[in-house]
Amino acid sequence: MSDHAPQPSRRRVLQALLLAAAAPALLQAPRARAAGLPPLPAGNPQAKALGYVADAKATTNAAHKPGSACANCQFFQAGTSGCAIFVGFAVAPTGWCTAWAKKAA
Repeated sequence: MSDHAPQPSRRRVLQALLLAAAAPALLQAPRARAAGLPPLPAGNPQAKALGYVADAKATTNAAHKPGSACANCQFFQAGTSGCAIFVGFAVAPTGWCTAWAKKAA
C-alpha cells in the first residue's frame, strides 16, 4: 500500500487556474448588471487594436465576414450588451471587432 497522496491531474490544475483568473470578472458581473455598463469609448486602446466598430457594415477590415456582429459573437452578453473582451463596457449589438468568434449553437 502506498502512503502517497494522489497527484491532481493537469486538467484539474488548469481548471483551477482558469477559475482563479476569471474570478474577478465573475464577481464584478452582478454589480455591472445592476449599475448598467457604460458604452465602449471610441478612443479605447484595446478597441482600436482590435478594430472595433459600432456598425459592422461600416468596417473595411478584410477579416470581417458578412453577417458577423457582436450580437452573434461568443463574447457578447445579451443581457447587458457587455463583452468578455472589453470588460466593464457595453458594445453595440451591431458592432464588430477582430476578436469576433461565432457563438456556439
